[in-house]
Amino acid sequence: MDRHDDMDPHDEQSCARAWSALSAVHALVSERLAAALEAGSGLTITEFGVLLRLGAAGPAGMRPGALCPAIRLTQPSVSRAVARLERQGRVCRAGAPGDGRGVLVSLTPAGRAALAQASAVHDRTIRALLLDQLTPDEQDLLTRALTRVISGAPEEPHLAKERS
Repeated sequence: MDRHDDMDPHDEQSCARAWSALSAVHALVSERLAAALEAGSGLTITEFGVLLRLGAAGPAGMRPGALCPAIRLTQPSVSRAVARLERQGRVCRAGAPGDGRGVLVSLTPAGRAALAQASAVHDRTIRALLLDQLTPDEQDLLTRALTRVISGAPEEPHLAKERS
């Protein structure tokens, strides 16, 4: 018997309430974060995500294709963001050592400065909207629970295919 067959209505309502709360918080935080990043740094959430991942990658940079699953966007969306950031002088593309066709994207000094500025905006916004509403124990629980959910999620078929 499927474990969901013996659920009582309270469990189903609990599931709906949990999903409703999670999606409402996500929408609120995403909307306010997008506005704060645009006002405070001139970056979109996608551009901030690209700079954040490139900053973590270090001076060598990353292949554009590796940014897609990290940011959870399609290759064309990431390519457009990288192109915008390159036009702004915040990232640069270079050939990958030992791979004649490979490309690496890395931060420029202007990109590092933009990342620092946007990170401060991000930190203030996330703290005000989310973390300051929770006790330290609740923050830790939220982090552990969401990390477990994302690490246990099956890979999406289209992402596995793109990486092959």
